[in-house]
Amino acid sequence: MLELSPITFSEAAAFVLKHHRHHKPPISHKFSIACAQGGEVVAVVIVGRPVSRHLDDGYTLEIVRLCSIGAPNACSKLAAAAWRVARGLGYRKLITYILDSETGVSYKAAGFKIVGKVKGRSWHRDNRPRVDKHPLQCKLRLEIGGAPQ
Repeated sequence: MLELSPITFSEAAAFVLKHHRHHKPPISHKFSIACAQGGEVVAVVIVGRPVSRHLDDGYTLEIVRLCSIGAPNACSKLAAAAWRVARGLGYRKLITYILDSETGVSYKAAGFKIVGKVKGRSWHRDNRPRVDKHPLQCKLRLEIGGAPQ
């Protein structure tokens, strides 16, 4: 039986650092939620402001990390819970990105829709050198919610 539980940012970040396949933990969050099975954390979701400043409109949040050790249905349960919390806080949209090689089945099960493809690219700029530690392949943007009618 999967149970949702609160988790601190530092605990969620430590889980991501240990278990995420291709990303380190983010640097901040608005909220994080854990999914436990038999008292053991099996997945976490970390939700924050959108990474893209163009999408940071004050009414949109982004799932910046969703990480599981493979417990069935944990990711879709967390994605759905993240949307409920975001809506409860007054946000109108929740977005996330997946690699274009991933199916996104957990997000689709939680009601997210694919809304576009984002070209993979480096964060490096001549005037702001960076070392890329993330996959540079194309990504799919998914979202749930939207502007009120």
